[in-house]
Amino acid sequence: MALVEREGRVRSFHLRTAKVTADTIKPIIAEVLSTDSHFRTDESGIYWKIGEGFASHRTVNHSANEYVRGDAHTNTVEGFFSIIKRGIYGVYHHVSQEHLKRYLCEFDFRYNYRTARGFDDTTRATLAVKGIAGKRLMYQQPGS
Repeated sequence: MALVEREGRVRSFHLRTAKVTADTIKPIIAEVLSTDSHFRTDESGIYWKIGEGFASHRTVNHSANEYVRGDAHTNTVEGFFSIIKRGIYGVYHHVSQEHLKRYLCEFDFRYNYRTARGFDDTTRATLAVKGIAGKRLMYQQPGS
């Protein structure tokens, strides 16, 4: 699942469940989004009750070939998902459930610090190095 601001940042989440329901996504949405936000989704029923808690909630009906209605669309988040898919298929080829969160964090970083948001290569590199400072990724303890 991903939440994205128009012209802004993205936060993606690995939902470790076979069936996504309103109960599984509501705590994430409640923690991350301000109730002053304008919530835009597709027609899925899992968003109906959740959407009542926001300044506004508008949907588009993809099953009726509707993709935009006024300011309601999901094109931004779908574009983000297409970037993830291209990265997995074209570069990584396979992502395990165990490490999916790490890949999502990488793609969040790339999207949030892209050139279109005013970041250059030097700034991105500096931010990446700051983010890894003091961290080690180890698959097993040394000497085991």
